[in-house]
Order: sequence, then structure tokens, then C-alpha cells
Amino acid sequence: MQSSKTELSFKDEILLGIPKVLPPKRPRTPELNHAPKRKEILNLEEKKLAIRNALRYFPSVWHSELSVEFAMELEKYGRIYMYRFKPGYKIHARPISEYPAKTVEGAAIMLMIQNNLDPDVAQHPEELITYGGNGAVFQNWAQYLLTMQYLATMTSEQTLHMYSGHPMGLFPSSKEAPRVVITNGMMIPNYSGQDDWEKFNALGVTQYGQMTAGSYMYIGPQGIVHGTAITVMNAFRKVLPKSESPNGKIFLTAGLGGMSGAQPKAGNIAGCITVCAEVNEAAASKRYAQGWVDELYSNMDTLIGRTKQAIAKNEVLSLAYVGNVVDVWEQFYEEGLFIHLGSDQTSLHNPWAGGYYPVGLSFEEANIMMAENPELFKDKVRKSLRRQVNAINKHSEKGTYFFDYGNAFLLEASRAGADVMSENNIDFKYPSYVQDILGPMCFDFGFGPFRWVCTSGNPEDLQKTDEIALSVMEKIRDSAPEEIQQQMEDNIKWISEAESNKLVVGSQARILYADAEGRIKIAEAFNEAVQSGKISAPIVLGRDHHDVSGTDSPFRETSNIYDGSQFTADMAIHNVIGDSFRGASWVSIHNGGGVGWGEVINGGFGMVLDGSDGASERLKNMLFFDVNNGISRRSWARNKEALFAIKREMKRSPNLKVTLPNIVIDKVLDGLFE
Repeated sequence: MQSSKTELSFKDEILLGIPKVLPPKRPRTPELNHAPKRKEILNLEEKKLAIRNALRYFPSVWHSELSVEFAMELEKYGRIYMYRFKPGYKIHARPISEYPAKTVEGAAIMLMIQNNLDPDVAQHPEELITYGGNGAVFQNWAQYLLTMQYLATMTSEQTLHMYSGHPMGLFPSSKEAPRVVITNGMMIPNYSGQDDWEKFNALGVTQYGQMTAGSYMYIGPQGIVHGTAITVMNAFRKVLPKSESPNGKIFLTAGLGGMSGAQPKAGNIAGCITVCAEVNEAAASKRYAQGWVDELYSNMDTLIGRTKQAIAKNEVLSLAYVGNVVDVWEQFYEEGLFIHLGSDQTSLHNPWAGGYYPVGLSFEEANIMMAENPELFKDKVRKSLRRQVNAINKHSEKGTYFFDYGNAFLLEASRAGADVMSENNIDFKYPSYVQDILGPMCFDFGFGPFRWVCTSGNPEDLQKTDEIALSVMEKIRDSAPEEIQQQMEDNIKWISEAESNKLVVGSQARILYADAEGRIKIAEAFNEAVQSGKISAPIVLGRDHHDVSGTDSPFRETSNIYDGSQFTADMAIHNVIGDSFRGASWVSIHNGGGVGWGEVINGGFGMVLDGSDGASERLKNMLFFDVNNGISRRSWARNKEALFAIKREMKRSPNLKVTLPNIVIDKVLDGLFE
């Protein structure tokens, strides 16, 4: 006998975990955006192992029926998602009071998980993928059900340990310990290639957590709007005279998915014309419907005409083109359209499984080819990258400033044989945006993507946090040194305009680039507001892993590290360990994220501010380390901005003692090996 899940309340269904009675089959929801079929990589015995692995979540009496169903999913989709076990209730960030829980941290984490899987937020919600094509919260719905049950029943003296989406279980710990410890994709180093991810993910033993997907800290595309806005504003500052505005000047890029969808909104904030190509019509239409892009076109001639009109009128405008960006680069060159800034934010960390779509194929044709003829698809991608780079180079010769946006574009283009190498054949001819902009201007000074979520779900609480953050930032600006005045002004502009820019998708969340001083003072003010009742429910703090300390990524976050240590990952590991015993509510460490599996190690945290004195102590200890760990590493690499920042911090904080480098002049080294 089968029963309907609708008989249970939301709280009861959470507490149930894996249902006691086998639920009926649940088909995929056709109107949702679904993950492409993953390539077939398992042999016969490995397929059997994948089924065996999936069935261990369920009682043996269900195995005969489920084995057939899971085999079908594996053959049809390349993965076992267990669609049957997707809960019947709506998944979104409810007010924290609606979650069954014994701890406020457990309820807050459930809220964050559900926000990551909200269909309005997630890229492929029924495949439990939040963004980036493969950035997963869980591998399957059984893991989701068990995790939510564990979080609901967890006490303040237990810690839930998450192994790449799998809840290993609740273990005795202490009140001071993190309530959840998360790892994603932590492979033995020699098993961290792209095909390794395909294989072990298909087996159901690991997953790619991206950065904030597998850490439960994704807040929709707002999370990257701020960083992109800062990047674009400063890129224009590099190429334009001080007296000249970005109005009417083109920023050409690609991608309108979970993270890349932030680009048009960021371009509007920066004050330019953004032209953003996207091959997936559903993704482009979603961003247009959400108001994240102003106008939507599928005809090249119409796009060119509208762009010329916007240039003539000095407009601030975002245009989405449903089509391939390679065509845009080529046609804009033929039409003589000058591009001031160029970049790309397709998911090239995942080039063979939907991260990049080659020119000359429709979206549908490409999805079929990548699954049925992966070698031909790889060849098409490589040819497309070479063609795209050829067009970019032509624009660059005319003065276009092109930068890699940390999506592994230059890395994959170089592997495809595209003309992206400098004369020394070691470096790329184009910079990473971190090398030129965010590294020296933000990360080295300690500024990065601090974020918070109002767990009440009340927009009025979010408005109050904006007011608090603005007040704190203005006070800090008044005494801040000249070296960081521009950063302070950019962030004050951001937070003062945040509500009017309509950035919220999903939870009532906000992001703000701040240094350790700003983060601590803002967080302390939030905690006091929760304590006094000015804010009606706890606040969750977090950050993007794309930050000062959280990520070791030689082609992105640490691309401006030049002492040879950019390929080491000590900083990220120390970050997550250090945060864990200084008061984080949950911590995470991932392989992959942003630039690809095997290319980066990144760590993150979440912290619940419940208005208590304990929260006040924890936030001061943890946020201080979370930022200054990275500044210390950057100063040891001899980055002059980081040296300034850490020396300043040591004067302000007597308990901080950091090893500083002695600077070697070039003359000492001249002739040593000649």
C-alpha cells in the first residue's frame, strides 16, 4: 500500500527522513531547467556498483523495484538522482520558526539548504544543482531527506559530518564545535581529473560542491553582482580617463546562468552597455523575467542595431543575446563596434558537460552530442575556443581590454591550442581579473564578499541590516587611511543602493565587500539588533569562498601570488580548520569551485548570530582570523598592499604577530647563475 506525502505536515515530513512507505514514482517537472545528460563512463561492473551504492539508503524490500528505476536514471541521465524521493512540499527559504529543530543552528542550516534548492534560485533544482552546471548541494534526494532529519534532531552537543553530500551521521562533540562539517570532492590528488569526477560522481561517492552550493551559502546571483560590479567599475577606471564615464561603452561577455546571470545587473550598476550572450534560451528568459537584464534579442542584426543606438545615446543598458558569443565577437568586429571591456563567464571549469557550448551547434544539438559523441563534442569545443580567441585578439589589437573572469577560459583556451600565451610562453597574454583588479585592490587589503541572511524572511529586517551596515561603513570611512578610501566609497555606494537595485532572489540576503574591521563591526551591530529585538530573528553570516583567505586557486583567487606558492593549498586548509575552533556554526572545504575540479581548494563557513553574548565573542574571534589568515599569506608573498594591511592590523591588534618577509633587491640576484 502506498501513501501520499501530503498527509504529513511540513515539520512531520522533515522529521520522517526516508519515508516508511515507498512513495509513488515522481516524474521530472518539465518546466524546470534540467541538467544535461552526463556522459557514459562506467563499465558494466561499475554500473552495478552505482546501483548497489544507491540502494543502501533504502530497506531491502524496496530494492527490486528501485534497482530497475535507478538503472533507468543512470542510463538516461548519467546519474542516479532518485526523483521518486523528492518531497512534495515546496522547497524555499521559510522563516526560521517554521523548521523543526532542537538548535537554532540546525534550523538556520535547513533554511540555507532549501534556499540553495529553491527553483527560483537553483540552476537545476531537481538534480540538486545550484549553479555552474554541476555545483551540487547533494548527489540525490535520499541524502537531502536524511540531512534534513539529522539537522532537525541534532542537539547542541552533536556535529553532523557531511561527506560530499552524504550525511555520515551525528557524532558527539561540544557546544563550541561547529554543528556541521562539510567536505566536497576531497580526492586523493592523482584522482582529480575531469573524468575522475564523472566516474566517482556517477558511482555516487563524491560530488562537485562548487563554492557556495555545497556549503549551503548561495544567495542567488546577488552573490556575484557586487564583485562583478566592482570589477567592471575598476576595469573602466583602468581604460578610461578620470573625467570619462562608462555610459555608452560596451562590456561584452557570455553566460546568464546561476553565477554569470549577475553580469547584466552589475553592468547597469557600473553604468555601461552590457551585451551578454547565452545559448540556453530558458536561462536568458529567466534572467529577463527576473529583471536582471533589460532587453532580450535572438536576431543578430537587431542586436547590432540596438547596440549602435545605445552607443549614440550614451545609454546605461543591458542586452541579452540568445545565441553564441563567438558570433557576437565576430559580427561586432565586422560592424566596427568598439568593445571597451571584454570577458567571458561560461562554465569552462566544466567544458565537456554543458559548461561551454561550441559555436555552430544549437543548444539542443550540443546536449545530444556531449552525451552520445563526447569526443566529437570535445573537438567542437576546442575549435570554438580557438575561433573565439581569434576574434578577441582582433578586438584587442584595436584597444579592447579583455580579462579572464576566473572561469578557466584562458586555461581551457590554451589547452585547445588557442593564441592566448604571451611571448614567454608561460604566462597568458590577458590577465585574470584577480591579477589586475580584485587581488591588489581588494583581497590584499582584506576586502571580500561578506554576506548575511535574515532568517525571519522579512524584507523589513533586511532593510534594517542595510541601514546598520551603511552606518558602520560610513563611520569607518571617516578614519580609514587613504589607501582604502576608494574601496570604502565603492562599498558605501553599493549598500546604499542595494534595495533599489532589487537584488534579492530567494532568501532575504545581502552581500557587501568588507575587511575584517568592517565585518566584525557590522556583525556585532547585527547581533546587538537581534538581542534588542530590533531585528526579529537570528542572522546567518557567511561569505563567498572567492575571498581573501578561503581559496587557493592559481588561476583565480591566488593568481596575484608570485612567490611560487600559488599552487599550494595550505591557506584554504588552515582557513577552514581555524574557523572551526574559533566559533563557526558550520565549515566546509571543497575540491573544485569556479575554475574546475582539481584546479582549486576552497573553504567556507556559516555563523548564526542569535543575539547572545557567546555569538558576540565567536564573531570577533572567527571573523578576525578568517580575513587576516589570507592577508598574512599574501604579505609573505611580498604583495605590497597586503604588507600595508597586515602591518596596520598588527598595530591595531597587539596579540597578532605575523612573520614578515625581508625584501630582496634585484641586484643581489643578478649574475648568480650566469
